[in-house]
Amino acid sequence: MQHWKGTAATVLAGMAGGFAVGAVQAQGQTEGQIQERFEIAITVDDLTAHGKLPQGMTRAGIAEAHIAAFRAHGVPEAYGFVNALRVKEDPESEAVLGLWRAAGYPLGNHTFSHLNIDKAESLEAWEADVLAGEPLVQAYMSAEGGYYFRFPNLAAGKEPARAEAAQAFLKGRHYHIADVSVAFADWNYTDAYARCLARGDMATIEAMKGRYLRDVDAGIVRMKAVSQRVYGRIIPQVLLTHIGGWSAMMLPEVLERLDAAGATYVTLAQAQSDPAYAEPGGGSVMERTAKRQGIDLSGLPQTESSSEVKTYCR
Repeated sequence: MQHWKGTAATVLAGMAGGFAVGAVQAQGQTEGQIQERFEIAITVDDLTAHGKLPQGMTRAGIAEAHIAAFRAHGVPEAYGFVNALRVKEDPESEAVLGLWRAAGYPLGNHTFSHLNIDKAESLEAWEADVLAGEPLVQAYMSAEGGYYFRFPNLAAGKEPARAEAAQAFLKGRHYHIADVSVAFADWNYTDAYARCLARGDMATIEAMKGRYLRDVDAGIVRMKAVSQRVYGRIIPQVLLTHIGGWSAMMLPEVLERLDAAGATYVTLAQAQSDPAYAEPGGGSVMERTAKRQGIDLSGLPQTESSSEVKTYCR
């Protein structure tokens, strides 16, 4: 089935040449610089809908674009984390879950409404949101081996008492925590892309694309450097991305860069079987471990904030 409509298809066709150039550049930048291969699991948050829907796209089409990119790069599993509220808001978007499962990819709970535990009125309110997210996931996934849970905003609780209670609650529900070690801040681009596309502002979209690919390149370099500093090796990584129109368009380029950097794709369970993931929590596992162990990360390659992209085409 074809869920991309004319406008988005035209946009993607127009950018195809630019993507090809970008892929060559990425390979050129990384040839001879691969120290060792590393494993990485792919996780995708906010199913069935992340951010504004760009003109000419459908939610199902966005999911199909993700799946096609994963298959093209030999990704064996892309764990999708569901906010059931999105299906309540847009029942047609439930098609995303069917496509995801038909591709053989699993689903986990991301709470019903993407409720950040630190912004919840109470722990009980947050727990209720977790419980409300369960039925939709259970409709598509069996409970064999337990479910995976991803903390919204990667917030696991700033207050120790709330954090400990949340971990105990999730353990009691037989959840495994889906951790994260690397992300490229695609969420900063999602809504801006939809606005710029609606305006036909292709110059800004091209600038955004270049900026994002620099973010990806810098993020991969920092990922390796932090891992070496903290663990003395490159641990299996867990990538966080989101199921938005921007990610659907840029994912092939992201995977090209990961390929060139030495990535071997594995499942989430395989990645998190590494001892580095023994103590689940919030934020990035590598940064979290460095803080807990008092490891100084200064002097390592940095990534620039892309938060200003959120203001584009307003």
